[in-house]
Amino acid sequence: MIVFKSTQDKVLSSLQAVAGIVERRQTLPILANVMLQKTGANITLTTSDLEIQIRTQAELGGDVDDLATTVGARKLIDILRTMPADQTVSLEANANKLVLKGGKSRFTLQSQPAADFPLVQEAANFGPVFSVPQQTLKALMSRVAFSMAIHDIRYYLNGILFVAEGTTLSLVATDGHRLAFASATLDEAVPNKQEVILPRKTVLELQRLLNDKEGTINMQFAGNQAKFTFDGMEFVTKLVEGKFPDYNRVIPRNHTNEIIVGRQTLLSTLQRTAIMTSDKFKGVRLNIEPGTLRVASSNAEQEEATDEIDIDYSGDAIEIGFNVTYLMDVLANMTQDMVRLSLSDGNSSALITLPDSEDFKYVVMPMRI
Repeated sequence: MIVFKSTQDKVLSSLQAVAGIVERRQTLPILANVMLQKTGANITLTTSDLEIQIRTQAELGGDVDDLATTVGARKLIDILRTMPADQTVSLEANANKLVLKGGKSRFTLQSQPAADFPLVQEAANFGPVFSVPQQTLKALMSRVAFSMAIHDIRYYLNGILFVAEGTTLSLVATDGHRLAFASATLDEAVPNKQEVILPRKTVLELQRLLNDKEGTINMQFAGNQAKFTFDGMEFVTKLVEGKFPDYNRVIPRNHTNEIIVGRQTLLSTLQRTAIMTSDKFKGVRLNIEPGTLRVASSNAEQEEATDEIDIDYSGDAIEIGFNVTYLMDVLANMTQDMVRLSLSDGNSSALITLPDSEDFKYVVMPMRI
């Protein structure tokens, strides 16, 4: 039986859409596979890592028949990538083997029964569906995702807080040293208040899959699960259980010293001075004085770097240290021309915002240098 017969680019794009969550090394070998379910002319491709499941449907030709099997996802993708985009490729099923053909190439692949593939058990009581523009969600994620914790013992920090209430959608991420908040106004009000923590892997995969030009994404939440549908795909994921910190208490509101500076100018200055930091110690020192922002760094080899930016500032003289990576991360993930840096003194957290908007806030703790 011919499972599919189509051009390389169509088959490869369908596989790549679902294969992002597939690790090359798995505790269960079958989780390295993609499940192929042929029903008439349609084929459904499904992958799972026991916590996330991605499913998409495609029309890739082949015999009009029913079949279900699994095959190594990464291996199939690696083979297809070596073939021309316009080349016709086919996959034939024969006993417990699959044969991939393209041009004069032929690959015999081992398959495993679809009955052994562990699907994610979907929740029975998903809440109401609501929609968000894909472009909006992708933009919000890009503005906060870099602040997520990685393998933190406080598991609720290893992801993004997602809050939808009325016509406002807000995303928050923190690793305990910095916090990023971004919000957007929706065209339609969300039914009930939705507040969940999306796991780090889910966030990264959604960022990869979402379209940043057009289209919407439909969402549903259950007690410990979320379901997203967009562009013909169904994405089911476990949620992070736990209580996210009260981010409103972390965001400072009474800083008296403010400077407005060009984002790219400040980023370039930080990138230059960061060269003289070490891998273990990424500290830079900011000296803010009337008319001047001075950035300095040094390392164990007694090498130093200093750089200055002219600023319109007449407030207090402040000397404060930061992890330069935390500052570069936020500036690199913004697109605006100007940013506002608000400070109280050399020992308090700093707040980075946009001069004409309340939609983005970034809090970063100082470090001793």
